[in-house]
Amino acid sequence: MTSFLCRSCASTHGRLVLDLGVQPLANNLLGPEDLQKPEPKFPLRVALCETCWLLQITDIIPPVDLFSEYLYFSSFSDTLLRHARESVEARLAEGKLNARSFVVEIASNDGYLLKNFVAAGIPCLGIEPAANIAKVAVERGIPTLNQFFSAATARTLASQGRSADLILGNNVFAHVPDTNDFVAGLAALLKPDGRAVLEFPYACDLIQHVEFDTIYHEHVFYFTVTALEPLFRRHGLELIHVEALGIHGGSLRLFAAHAGAHPVHSSVQTFLQTERDSGVATTAYYDTFTARVIQIRDELLRLLRSLKHQGKSIAAYGASAKGSTLLNFYGIGRETLDFVADRSTAKIGRFTPGTHLPILPPEELIQRRPDYALLLTWNFAEEILRQQQTYRDAGGRFIIPLPEVRVV
Repeated sequence: MTSFLCRSCASTHGRLVLDLGVQPLANNLLGPEDLQKPEPKFPLRVALCETCWLLQITDIIPPVDLFSEYLYFSSFSDTLLRHARESVEARLAEGKLNARSFVVEIASNDGYLLKNFVAAGIPCLGIEPAANIAKVAVERGIPTLNQFFSAATARTLASQGRSADLILGNNVFAHVPDTNDFVAGLAALLKPDGRAVLEFPYACDLIQHVEFDTIYHEHVFYFTVTALEPLFRRHGLELIHVEALGIHGGSLRLFAAHAGAHPVHSSVQTFLQTERDSGVATTAYYDTFTARVIQIRDELLRLLRSLKHQGKSIAAYGASAKGSTLLNFYGIGRETLDFVADRSTAKIGRFTPGTHLPILPPEELIQRRPDYALLLTWNFAEEILRQQQTYRDAGGRFIIPLPEVRVV
């Protein structure tokens, strides 16, 4: 690539890994009044830094355009609520937090996680940039600061005596274009013996399981431990533990602290060695990714064409960002799908980006009884298949597009 600049190490040595074409913003759901207006679309390309091996998109949309008003409410997912509760229980079980501690969550959404700390009597603060979502959190009794997290924000809080024993960031780290500023903010806000715990999709799972729909403009980075170790070290922090998670198609939970403040768990070296053995720090590891994405696309399109040829009706489930990437890259729209069902009341009545499919409540699956439903939120397949058992009992079948095309 001739104009590459790594957003972590500033290297100019980059390699294109996947070009998903020109795409709308994945969470820019449209109102009926928007359908006749020009829809903003931007290139969506993923490149690899050949110096620090960080995967990153090349065309950045300013966060203020993505997150100041947001339609993703975490509390609509039973899986996320359970995951949040279990992760808080794990932190409380460590015995390091009490009524004198202070917990900060970055991108705290509607308080779906912090409510567990509030219930346990642990002082906490959410930092949430979306005004509409921050308002909901405050109404639920979750102390919330409505602004973007940055090193400046962290320094301000620290100067007010609000340094953190624990900083949490679930599915936010990969969203922040200035990753150096974000990690510098962690260092500034953490107490000397504090810890930061971050969760994010794992780039190795993305590559190995062809989870290309994890890629959209909000996700600037796709992290490996190999790429993160020098980033944290640059800001006086070190990785002290890494856990693999099954959520979102494969994620990491990463623990970091000031260098030397805590023992380093063997998991860090285990991940680094596994990635080394897999070839993460080589271009060959990424070279077949595009071909595998195209292969799965062709399989799904053949299935959908065959079903339509047989006169079958098809809907979709999950008006998600993942679904937007898949539908727009595969070219699947109203010629194939009748509607998209979704539980989120914030999305119902709107239309999907680019493809302009109407978003309807899940009950429409029972009322309209499409023969098939394309499961765009395949990462929550177990939860959704259980919720939609009535539709399945009536003969409806789900098409799961990734990591391989299958019908259940």
